[in-house]
Amino acid sequence: MKTPTVEPRCFGFSFPHLDTAVEVELSETGVIIRASRNTFSEERKACFIRELVAEGFIPEGYRRRQPNSRGGVRWIVDPTQLVPRNAVVAPTGRFTLRLILSATALWLFLLGGLYLVTTH
Repeated sequence: MKTPTVEPRCFGFSFPHLDTAVEVELSETGVIIRASRNTFSEERKACFIRELVAEGFIPEGYRRRQPNSRGGVRWIVDPTQLVPRNAVVAPTGRFTLRLILSATALWLFLLGGLYLVTTH
């Protein structure tokens, strides 16, 4: 008989004022929080976990547990974990290049039209 497996659920959060991205993963083994930088104090980590429980992202049982305690939420700081992958960076670079070239061509076209209007 096959045992049912729970698909890991992931939620992403951004804290621009801290320049930090956070990913919360809920799986059958527990809750793992990956942060791109170590900008959260222990008090703020506990508050963030309580907010996750209050909003329904993680189960109620994690409300009173301290970060990185036994049976609690694992908090991992890994700057490389949340860096954009090549699959995202390459198309974005091509789009940006096309956008700049198109804007330059439009600017030159308008400048040429302005020159023709003012010389006649």
